[in-house]
Amino acid sequence: MRSTMQDRPLTVGEIVTHAARVHPDREVVTAVSPTDFRRVSYRQTAERAARLANGLRELGVTGDQRVGTLQWSNQEHLDAYAGIPSMGAVLHTLNLRLPPAQLSYVATHAEDSVLIVDGSLLRLLAPALPAMPTVHTVLVAGEGDTSVLDGAGKQILRYDDVLAGSSPSFDWPDLDERAAAAMCYTSGTTAAPKGVVYSHRSIWLHSQAACTSNALGIGFDDTVLAIVPMFHANAWGIPYACMMSGAGLLLPGPFLQAAPLVEMIEHERPTMSGAVPTIWHDILGHLEDHPDRDISSIRFVACGGSAVPRSLMEAFDERGVTIVQAWGMTETSPLATVALPPSSVDASGQMDLRCTQGRPVAGVEVRLVDDDGRPQPHDGTSVGEIQVRGPWVTASYYGDEDAEKFDDGWLRTGDVGVVNQEQFVTLTDRAKDVIKSGGEWISSVALENEIVGHPEVHQAAVVAIPDEKWQERPLAAVVRRPGSTVSAGDLRRYLTGRVAKWWLPDSWTFVEEVPLTGTGKYDKKVLRRRFADGELAVEQSR
Repeated sequence: MRSTMQDRPLTVGEIVTHAARVHPDREVVTAVSPTDFRRVSYRQTAERAARLANGLRELGVTGDQRVGTLQWSNQEHLDAYAGIPSMGAVLHTLNLRLPPAQLSYVATHAEDSVLIVDGSLLRLLAPALPAMPTVHTVLVAGEGDTSVLDGAGKQILRYDDVLAGSSPSFDWPDLDERAAAAMCYTSGTTAAPKGVVYSHRSIWLHSQAACTSNALGIGFDDTVLAIVPMFHANAWGIPYACMMSGAGLLLPGPFLQAAPLVEMIEHERPTMSGAVPTIWHDILGHLEDHPDRDISSIRFVACGGSAVPRSLMEAFDERGVTIVQAWGMTETSPLATVALPPSSVDASGQMDLRCTQGRPVAGVEVRLVDDDGRPQPHDGTSVGEIQVRGPWVTASYYGDEDAEKFDDGWLRTGDVGVVNQEQFVTLTDRAKDVIKSGGEWISSVALENEIVGHPEVHQAAVVAIPDEKWQERPLAAVVRRPGSTVSAGDLRRYLTGRVAKWWLPDSWTFVEEVPLTGTGKYDKKVLRRRFADGELAVEQSR
């Protein structure tokens, strides 16, 4: 027996069309400066997407060719989000934090044919472009000296000219919902970057999940400040979820420092936001230095990329802003779990659950596996690798075989943790960052969160270093707050009683900043290398 329900394909084009038809006057606001904004409606966004699609057709993009973007979070990037997949091509967001050699690698590996680049990033692109043989045309959005691209052998056009010369209507094709719509590469911290392909269906389902109250709860009364970059994992799916729900979208462009972000929040009064913990640490410091600033319009912040310290959540609770931890990866599109505690739990228990990575969003399944591949019970004590599967979780990498990353349809995340009976996931480490000291296991993530709880600490990263007696011991790399003289001894005394005795670091180093990966996570391999090369001034405290 077959259903007679209508079987419409779930495509990005349907999301864009819905936004333009049902929420035509809802605005996308792009920061031109912290106090100057450009406003484009969803109706106009659909027209701009059609102009871009027509322009790309003229440039020979007629099938599923890849179109790369090297862009800040702005209107032009949203044009690409809307237009490129809807026309049947594949949007490839390039990480502007990558060095030139990796930019060239991922653009060539993906076989990008056209690049759309912000004029402010031309000097970043210039050394990489000659080594991109598949790219034949570069569209430059905004101001910028295109002469720096001379000699690369590419056609250079102005983005605005291409749009101005194209029709604002496009006959969007009927597409297979399982066809590729977008792709993003992993940060490549331990190996070459890997390409993750998102289908139209996976983007639709992921967007729908993000709009549910058990996930991010994005609705038409919201305005979302998308601080998480649009070049990383589709900005956590926020742009598509906003178009699907009719929420307003606030794009900060290159203004990602605390002061301009707070200025934007005061000016535009967004109700939601999403960014990594480092951003919110900086915003908290700015608010402490400027107590007259007001960010009370924000009711909900999705925070991920690394563990969110309890102290950070508590500090924003005092300001009426709820930070909710979410977890995922490029490979999971990225939404996988969200730490929303049930209202039946008391206040202390709610905070304990908020400090986990949360429960799986409907559509995502989680299991726990030991070193021998045996599933472990979800009892809150058994430790293993977190594995996930679902309709927006990738099952392979584009053009690369990596059998060790996948296990019979399950994605091996490389994250170590526990799952309790209520299915809340708690990550304790990355598999490569686990510290084994004298046979005892130490969580670098838990140590980092405790250290950051000290009022004079801005950032902390913990890595394993060799030890003759214990095989490994933790080294804590700490960034002090401005004006602080907190010492290793002070921090060790602060930790005493907060963590197990054998967890207390003996070795400390104070650094100007913790190195970050291209996706904004702590780059612990750099810290380990700097220690091995003798570049870190290490203090002992016992």
